[in-house]
Amino acid sequence: MRISKTREMLVDVARTLFAEQGFHNTTMNDIAAVSKKGRRTLYTYFKNKDEVYIAVIERELTYLLEKLRTVAERNINPERKLIEYIFTRLDAIKELIHRNGTLRSDFFNNVTEVERARRKIDIEEQKIIRKILQEGVEKGIFYMENIDITVMMIQFSLRGVEVPYIKDNIREKLRKNRENIIQFLLRGLKRPVE
Repeated sequence: MRISKTREMLVDVARTLFAEQGFHNTTMNDIAAVSKKGRRTLYTYFKNKDEVYIAVIERELTYLLEKLRTVAERNINPERKLIEYIFTRLDAIKELIHRNGTLRSDFFNNVTEVERARRKIDIEEQKIIRKILQEGVEKGIFYMENIDITVMMIQFSLRGVEVPYIKDNIREKLRKNRENIIQFLLRGLKRPVE
């Protein structure tokens, strides 16, 4: 128990330092000094600063997953749940990036590290989306021949929108055109049969 508390405290300190100073301007000595733990303690948990950075990203993405699970557990119509999931996800990622100050530029510049940290989170997110879609299929609201492909397409689509959404290039457009986006996502491109 104590080991995980110490590690979590080190990750907290590192997140704050990375947010204030940036990844490249923060050293392992800085993390050790601010945490009031020795370098030996820090190196007990992390081989290097890259490992600390990955731990910070994983922690932040876990926070995102918690928000998404909360939406998925709500007792609402699966169609509405999917819509709330999409906008909650985009807003949570934007909040996560902006909350971390200068870490924001590292997020955009260090895509390889971010992607590596996201792999485990992606699998969990797929489970959440699958659960929402499966609920919709069971209730006769959604129809799809292959849920797994649909899950992947939703996830890829959301990831493709993340950077412009974070940079505010499309946030207002998405908000203003929410109904059109919902129409497209949930009903596709085909004209309804009359």
